[in-house]
Amino acid sequence: MVKLFVFFAVLLLVVSGQFFPLQAIAQKLDSRVQLRLLETTDVHMFLANYDYYQTKHDDKVGLVKIATLIKQARNEVKNSMLFDNGDEIQGNPLGDYMAKKGLKPGEVHPVYRSFNLLRYDAATVGNHEFNYSLDFLNETLNDARMPVVNANVFKGGTNKPFFKPYVILKKTVIDNVGKKHVLKVGVIGFVPPQIMEWDKGNLEGKVETRSIVESAKKYIPIMKKEGADVIVALAHTGISGVPYQPGMENAGYYVTQIKDIDAVFTGHQHNTFPGPLYKDLPNTNLEKGTINGKPVVMAGAFGSHLGVIDLQLQKKRGKWKVVDSKASLRPIADASGNSVVQPDEQLMATIKPEHEATIKYVNQPVGETTAPIISYFALVQDDPSVQIVNNAQTDYLVEKLKDPAYSKYAGIPVLSASAPFKAGGRGGPSYYTDIPEGALAIKNVADLYLYPNTLQAKLITGAQLKEWLEMSAGQFNQIDPASVEEQRLINLNFPSYNFDVIDGVQYQIDVTKQAKYDGNGNVVNSGSSRIINLTYQGKPVADGQKFIVATNNYRATSSTFPGVSQGEIVLKAPDENRQIVTNYIQAHKPLNLTADQNWSLAKFKGTAILVFDSSPNAQKYLGQYQNIKYMGPSTGGFAKYSINLNR
Repeated sequence: MVKLFVFFAVLLLVVSGQFFPLQAIAQKLDSRVQLRLLETTDVHMFLANYDYYQTKHDDKVGLVKIATLIKQARNEVKNSMLFDNGDEIQGNPLGDYMAKKGLKPGEVHPVYRSFNLLRYDAATVGNHEFNYSLDFLNETLNDARMPVVNANVFKGGTNKPFFKPYVILKKTVIDNVGKKHVLKVGVIGFVPPQIMEWDKGNLEGKVETRSIVESAKKYIPIMKKEGADVIVALAHTGISGVPYQPGMENAGYYVTQIKDIDAVFTGHQHNTFPGPLYKDLPNTNLEKGTINGKPVVMAGAFGSHLGVIDLQLQKKRGKWKVVDSKASLRPIADASGNSVVQPDEQLMATIKPEHEATIKYVNQPVGETTAPIISYFALVQDDPSVQIVNNAQTDYLVEKLKDPAYSKYAGIPVLSASAPFKAGGRGGPSYYTDIPEGALAIKNVADLYLYPNTLQAKLITGAQLKEWLEMSAGQFNQIDPASVEEQRLINLNFPSYNFDVIDGVQYQIDVTKQAKYDGNGNVVNSGSSRIINLTYQGKPVADGQKFIVATNNYRATSSTFPGVSQGEIVLKAPDENRQIVTNYIQAHKPLNLTADQNWSLAKFKGTAILVFDSSPNAQKYLGQYQNIKYMGPSTGGFAKYSINLNR
């Protein structure tokens, strides 16, 4: 009887796990590793929580805020790695200040001083890394304590990668039962091949680019052969569901389809994934943050979000496999723009010398204006923030063409093209120019012209001019004039920097017609013509008539922007467009600026209610615009306005 009792007692202990730790044995058999991957992307020199254009703190931006989230995210798990996905060294006056000042040998750029402090594991380059020349980029990267990888940029005329294409990092991790393992984490990087157009002057003859997807398919098998347990793609490219084409700019969706890539970090578009913008994308799970079953993150821009991918890894047949994953975003501010984290004081102290020097630099006076310069309504009517750029470019080009070397172009009309760079959209409700009446400083010029472009001029025909404007007119959705429902006027998929306003001619845009081109310059409605009443000095523009158009090197060298691509380059100026605007302001003291209304949206017969988003701050200027009315709050912190085009 006693023996029987002992037998059942032992059996009970075994079953309960107290005699033999059955749960521990089960865990041992199913030991897993949680690996957290963290992403920053498109920081664009917003290291501090500061707006250099308004010279005030801005708690909706800043790597110093992200740094706090990074530390929190690391403390929550046993194993984590941190990556940056490109567009680091350009984007605000701090970037310009560093490029103008230059880096002395041994001097560490504040971006990489920050990355070194935060212990990034790897990084890649974005398209804007090439804006300041390859020499400046190389000097910047010299001081990076982490590998900077890219697999689709090659040395000119060779098959030799310009950067290290990939790296395999040995990462010691701890599994769920406390055992240590060494994971081989492969990291590979990509950039849009279009850098050869966007920075042609800096790159032509020096580097070449290859297609992102094809480059990935080349290197991923090599990385697996070299023992990579996990492969992470730092893809500085956007997410698009348009049909695949080799060399496409936004190839993130198709990167997820490549075998053996386990996690994909994206960027470039300044959007957020997981997010509602991508709810209709095929094979996408926004709850888990996956596309085609792969975890994906796009962490906004300017230090607005930290991207988080959590991988669950399990060893099967001697090889580590991703058995589960989840991607998510952590913002530095809530939906109302209120800060949810404090800045990291150690990082702020690290960048303080350059931060304070930049504030001093941008406050240098250059002139004054007798009227406010705003861009709140730049997408719906002629606007002073674009007008000043076009005035400056026109004056500059007219003066340059007086040189006898350009005598063969004598008598050809000079025009100027510029776009509203700060017009809300993906930049958010505060992403507008709002320069008050009074003194003008360098910060205001940087606010008017964001990029370090140089001026170029193209000789085009009247027919090419019309196609240029037809491309720009893709900014608008097609409107049904008879509808009594609200209709969104602005095409949110069309970037405002492609909405070129061309001064020197007069024209209207008929939004009741279909757009001829999509945002990539592809013909979508060949028979459509939105540009009407195109005239020069009161006479219709003839197809064969010649014009010289001042623009920037980005636009002048584009092979995909209709109308522009066929023209002949007349002038490649050494001067930056921003410096040209600065010189114009200094020569016109005080600046008495108004938009000349050379273009407008054509009125039509109908009952259409046309609405668009702008900043809530635009309400204070509504007294100047009889046809624009405030309609109430919109989503994402924007405000809704209407414009009346009914005759």
